[in-house]
Amino acid sequence: MAPRLQLEKAAWQWAEMVKPEDITREHIELAYRVAVSACKRGACRRNCRGNPNCLVGIGEQSWLGEIDENAFHNIDDPNSERRDKNTFVGLTNLGATCYVNTFLQVWFHNLELRRALYRFQNSRAEGHNMDSGEIKDYEPRTICEHLQYLFALLQNSNRRYIDPSGLVKALGLDTGQQQDAQEFSKLFLSLLEDTLSKQKDPNLQNVIQQQFCGQFSYVTVCNKCGRESPLPSRFYELELNIQGHKNLTECVTEFLKVTAHISVPDSSICQSWTCRNLSIIRPVTKCFIDIFNHFAHKKKLNTFISFPEVLDMGPFLGKEEKCTYELSAVLIHRGVSAYSGHYIAHVRDAHTNDWYKFNDEEIEKMEGKKLQLGIEEDIAETAKSQTRKPKCSKGYHCSRNAYMLVYKRQMEEIDQTETNVEVPAFLQKLVDQDNKKFEEWCNEMADMRKQSVDKGKAKHEEVKELYELLPAEDGQSYEFVPLEWLKKWLDDSTAIKEIDNSQFLCSHGKLHPDNIAEVKRISSKAADLLFGRYGGISRLGQSSLCRDCVTQRCRVIRLKNQLNEDYREVMNLAKAPLESDESGFWIGKASLRSWRQLALDQLEEDEEETKPNNSKVNGERSSSAGSKEGDGEEMKNFNEDILCYHGGLSIIENDRRVVSAEVWNKLRMYFPKAPEFPQNHESCQQCMRLEREGKENEALNRMMANEQKSSLLNLFQEKNRPTLQKWPQDTDVLYIVPNYFVDEWRKFIRRPAKSNPVSSVGNSILLCPHGGFMFTYDSMLTFKSDCLCLSMHSIALLWPAEWEVISRMFLVDQVISICRIHDKTRDNGNVQYQTHPDLCRECREGFIFQQQRDMREYAQATVYVRKVIDKKTVSFYMIMCPQFNPNHYECTTRNNSSVAKDGWRERSRFQSAKRQKLNETGSLSVAPVTAASKSGIRRSTRHRKLRGEKALIISANQTLKELKIQIMHAFSVAPFDQNLSIDGRCLTDDSATLGSLGVIPESIICLKADEPIADYAAMDDVYQGKCCFTSA
Repeated sequence: MAPRLQLEKAAWQWAEMVKPEDITREHIELAYRVAVSACKRGACRRNCRGNPNCLVGIGEQSWLGEIDENAFHNIDDPNSERRDKNTFVGLTNLGATCYVNTFLQVWFHNLELRRALYRFQNSRAEGHNMDSGEIKDYEPRTICEHLQYLFALLQNSNRRYIDPSGLVKALGLDTGQQQDAQEFSKLFLSLLEDTLSKQKDPNLQNVIQQQFCGQFSYVTVCNKCGRESPLPSRFYELELNIQGHKNLTECVTEFLKVTAHISVPDSSICQSWTCRNLSIIRPVTKCFIDIFNHFAHKKKLNTFISFPEVLDMGPFLGKEEKCTYELSAVLIHRGVSAYSGHYIAHVRDAHTNDWYKFNDEEIEKMEGKKLQLGIEEDIAETAKSQTRKPKCSKGYHCSRNAYMLVYKRQMEEIDQTETNVEVPAFLQKLVDQDNKKFEEWCNEMADMRKQSVDKGKAKHEEVKELYELLPAEDGQSYEFVPLEWLKKWLDDSTAIKEIDNSQFLCSHGKLHPDNIAEVKRISSKAADLLFGRYGGISRLGQSSLCRDCVTQRCRVIRLKNQLNEDYREVMNLAKAPLESDESGFWIGKASLRSWRQLALDQLEEDEEETKPNNSKVNGERSSSAGSKEGDGEEMKNFNEDILCYHGGLSIIENDRRVVSAEVWNKLRMYFPKAPEFPQNHESCQQCMRLEREGKENEALNRMMANEQKSSLLNLFQEKNRPTLQKWPQDTDVLYIVPNYFVDEWRKFIRRPAKSNPVSSVGNSILLCPHGGFMFTYDSMLTFKSDCLCLSMHSIALLWPAEWEVISRMFLVDQVISICRIHDKTRDNGNVQYQTHPDLCRECREGFIFQQQRDMREYAQATVYVRKVIDKKTVSFYMIMCPQFNPNHYECTTRNNSSVAKDGWRERSRFQSAKRQKLNETGSLSVAPVTAASKSGIRRSTRHRKLRGEKALIISANQTLKELKIQIMHAFSVAPFDQNLSIDGRCLTDDSATLGSLGVIPESIICLKADEPIADYAAMDDVYQGKCCFTSA
């Protein structure tokens, strides 16, 4: 089939030759591609979305041929979870518990241990109702109870594998982290021995020692007289060193060899002794031989070791006695470390002597009666090593992955009754209950499979019946249905909803031509069946083809094709002058320059108006229109540049020109809604009246500005201003106004025609809600000394004469002044300053508290880190940058304070806020002004960055450790080489947050680095969070 773009082009090819008013039914059907040939099966690899008649590749392939019943469901056969006859039960790996599963399988096949555990007195289980055939509400609690129940399930469960999570949880093991198998074996047997030792049955108390415990003796022999001094010791497994040995016998010999000669100078006893000549004095029934030395420091050794199927321990006994052991289990470890890799177990069945491989849930029976380790146990390491596997003699096995060998002592006569282990009645009932639940689950799964198959067969017949009816033949009535709904109908895995065509409707309530790719044309008979079975809304039949949308699209296509030619013609006609008797039309000069782009935008907008209802969210416009709305200066509509605010012709004649009627008619084709103004049309009368009034107001504003400027010339030019640092001698009262008022007034004086006159002072923003003044004398000193008069809520000082003028010319809501009081009887003759209204101490303290809290709850703030070398460098910084001096912070902490319009909140831009001491009268006691403060030098409050200093972005909840990592990246100094200080205080607690350490925005942190380290890998470890940082 032709590509989608070719189908789109063919559907509208007729529009270039047909006028919108000449459109017929045939043209509409061409636009909706009703007559396009349907695709045949096998002709399309996938569905042709541009062809509404293509019904191939929508999911029908899986229904029309022969169907396998398994395709109707995704439920596995429950019998695959059933235990096969004469096989063992596996154990689920809970994440990293393979080492637990291997030992459980080995201990389960120890019949004596299993029989002893079944005799364990479980009073909780036996106390339940046994006559009813069920033990209700019973859950194992202790480790022995869990192990009893687990062994019973391993023996008689119908499941292919069981879940050991109960036992693992009781042991407190982490299922996501693999432990050392040797440690687990020792601890578990020790725990089991301790639990069983508390039983009343003596055979049960010593079962662990009887099965696993042996005894050897450290014998010290005199070289002269032959005197022996034995020291017996118990063992539960033999830990052998395999490095440097080829077979198990060599390892045992090394373990029991003579180790040292000792000479004793005392003449009263023998002077020459041989120490640690070991001999086994009591053999063990079940011998665990651990080749744990495959792991040197928990790293695996790739050493092959040969071990026999029958181990003769007679030569190692202290007395002549036949003692042979038969191999009963081999634990295999795949991996390079004791804490990673995978464990499996090869175990011999005591009943049949067959070997089985236990790999968690999977159990495999070995062929024959001999152990077959296979090459898969050694495949991981053999690929990396050049060492070839040595040949083994008959009756021997060789492996580099054998982790533990389990030998069982051979007895001369074996009682066959000992191989049968009966499960106690209460445990068997628990197993029966679990088997019953398993059978119920199997039946439920089988019923679900059957229901799915039956449903699939019915759906198969339905699809075969309806799919044959879907194609609409020529001359038959038809309807449109969504393509996605047909796909979901043919996809049995999804729920089938009702048919919804509302999303494909145009603004006229019919099928939009652009949505023809999202629907398929089917026969009315098939549509009746589908709507009857599944329901639906907005059925789209033959009458749903929208003539209005097709007409509009035809018009847009013709105009787009004609646009370039019309543009050249219009621009040429616009250059020609009008005849003397010819009347023209006003158009904007900007509109004429950009009318082609505006026409394209208008055509696109016309197309958007006929788009489906769901294509735009409420209030959302097209992308082209939306992009232009963001630019306030860009034109959106033609001729809008000559419209005034009242919708009339603009009074600015320089922005418009007259064009001929021929040009205007051409433009009207593209902009039918554009405002039209004939040449004789008058300009907007309201705008003309406002222009006259504006000129009059401008003249009044200029007069007012000249009068105010002449009366307050010093305030305007900022000359001869009073300061608190140097109080004027000829007055004891100064008045206070917001600096915002002064700034706005100066703007008006400079540009009276462009700015509004200031009518009121607005002193209330400097007061708290109680009517009290919010500024202390020190804060007002800081304002003027640092020239921070640009903040909205900063203050300005006025002379009394200036205040009289302001009171006369402006509305004053509150008079605020500061008085100088001479009182030689108080405060050692110091001068006092009193504000009216008085200072509000309550609000001031609340502000300081809020300020301190805000300074410790910041986020994304800037601090500066300066790297210094020695004390001389620090002194240089103190001289060149006085703000680096800690004392400087105390005098600049309340810089740039402000009071909110609704009350009392004042903020500071700098480091800390120091609580002021207020006397009971609310007056402030001030010492004589120093020479430095009298100078009145203005200093910039902007931070000056010095060489060797870098700015960092921090947050209050960030720790000092994280800051040191940032400093490491900025200065290449390792965290443990950093000595940080701020205001003379050392920062040492790496775990503390910066807010709690007093680090606030704009702080300067001093960095003194120790000698750099040569190991840059350690710095990388720090970055990864692997190192523990110590205090600098």
